Amino acid sequence: MKNLTYGIFVTLGLLMVTTIQSCKKDPSILKVFVKSAVNDITPNARVVIIADIQENDSDIEYVDTLYTNEGGFITFDVSEYFSEAGKSVEVAYFDIIARKDGKQGVGYARVRVRNTAVESVYLEE
Repeated sequence: MKNLTYGIFVTLGLLMVTTIQSCKKDPSILKVFVKSAVNDITPNARVVIIADIQENDSDIEYVDTLYTNEGGFITFDVSEYFSEAGKSVEVAYFDIIARKDGKQGVGYARVRVRNTAVESVYLEE
């Protein structure tokens, strides 16, 4: 009888974990590579993303700043932007500004909700 009860609890526990994991939504990610003018990766570059309120369906202001890792890229989780914008907003546009050692590069990204967008920004020579 104890084995049957134990089996039922284990089965119910596995079902609960599976159900909870299936309810999680994928994050909305913007991955930005920063490269030099000669296409070398650029670690420790300052990267700023700014929501383009003129192009987006939402007028929510959003700015985030991070530094690239040793691989020359940074990953922004913009899920918060989409949460604030509401369910009707499926796409957002972001201006990208990267700087390091007095050099600057700019870019533009289109991010879809619950997807990963990848952009590269090249620093001026």
